[in-house]
Amino acid sequence: MLAACANDAKQPIEDMAPAPPPREAKPVPKFDRDSAYAYVEQQVAFGPRVVNSEAHARTRKWLVDKLESFGAEVREQNFEAVAFDGTPLSATNIIARYSPELEDRILLSAHWDTRPFADSDLEDDPNAVVNGADDGGSGVGVLLEVARQLGMNKPDIGVDIVLFDAEDYGKSGGGGGNSWGLGSQYYAKNVQAPKPRFGILLDMVGARDANFAVESYSEKYAPTIVGKVWRLANSMGYGSYYVNERGGAVIDDHYYVNTIANIPTIDIINLPKDAEGQFVDHWHTGNDNMDVIDKRTLRAAGQVVLATVFREAAGTL
Repeated sequence: MLAACANDAKQPIEDMAPAPPPREAKPVPKFDRDSAYAYVEQQVAFGPRVVNSEAHARTRKWLVDKLESFGAEVREQNFEAVAFDGTPLSATNIIARYSPELEDRILLSAHWDTRPFADSDLEDDPNAVVNGADDGGSGVGVLLEVARQLGMNKPDIGVDIVLFDAEDYGKSGGGGGNSWGLGSQYYAKNVQAPKPRFGILLDMVGARDANFAVESYSEKYAPTIVGKVWRLANSMGYGSYYVNERGGAVIDDHYYVNTIANIPTIDIINLPKDAEGQFVDHWHTGNDNMDVIDKRTLRAAGQVVLATVFREAAGTL
């Protein structure tokens, strides 16, 4: 993940197709925070999910099996890429579709790979292992629980859950351009029809007392979705997480979904005020383990995402 503050020449793309007329509202399922926590814990148990590693391969199989067990139509979008340092990467985006016959669709996403090395300025051990409990694991854990609920409670809208690979193999030091988000770049160039009407990305959504400030590219490319989600979160009592303040601009997976696929997509990401850097202190360090994960934060992320899906399905968001 790379923070970026440069202005982008492209114009906002908030021209998504109009939502269908209101339908009968279905109750929003209860998000099980213990279940989401267990899914994060299992990912960490596999070890760092670095592309090309054995842990990466075992995690991929587990994710595909889980999503299929939750009733999704699952496709593995395999692709080859080259990392900034010349390393060839054999990567896989995992795409799980609910109600694939429906034209009206929402995209929910996270990245499932982990950083191959600890390179935060706050890390004094260059050999530290990045377990990626929060950076990668938390977003995937939340979406697995969302998927489980969608398998038991079918909304009147299509949902594509996409787990991006090779997001975190970019060049260190605030540079590297498009060396980050390789999986989302590939997905954005090869979106399966029908294309989702809008999207939500989850990244680092597991730490206690998370601060989901409004990420700047989200505000630029998908202001309507930002407004809907943040108002809904506040109405549900999660205003202490979804704060109404502007955060920095982050070159994350949503950036490529916005600028390449033209799908208005927001990033729910922890952008704390008091961090020494752009992100949380455990970002890209050996401290990104289960100790930083808080079940209440997982619930704040997941319950709002579920409510967004079901409210949008009913045309009441």
